[in-house]
Amino acid sequence: MQISPAQARLAFRVIAISEAVTWAGLLMGMLFKYVISDDARGVQVFGPLHGAMFLAYVAAVLLTRWVMRWSYPVTLAALVCSIPPFASLLFEMWADRTGRLSGPIAPGVVPERDPASV
Repeated sequence: MQISPAQARLAFRVIAISEAVTWAGLLMGMLFKYVISDDARGVQVFGPLHGAMFLAYVAAVLLTRWVMRWSYPVTLAALVCSIPPFASLLFEMWADRTGRLSGPIAPGVVPERDPASV
């Protein structure tokens, strides 16, 4: 089964955004649990959801790396961005803006930047 660059881009974007949303839910749950009310329901709900989205994000990075032919430094940056809150979203915006979600790039070629997007 062949995955197109458009399919990989869509999957990566949806998962990166979902990972950031579940981070927000988990942070809110921790705020309620540890600061506001000692209610652990938010952590009980968003903890497993965020864990699943974290694993999905790592899988999406590896899939997108294969389809888009990302370099090792770009792949490492994407994986590191899975750890801090909302960094997956920042990486997705950067990768989209720099053309790394547009399709495979030949080795050694630096993607051109659109002057209008700077």
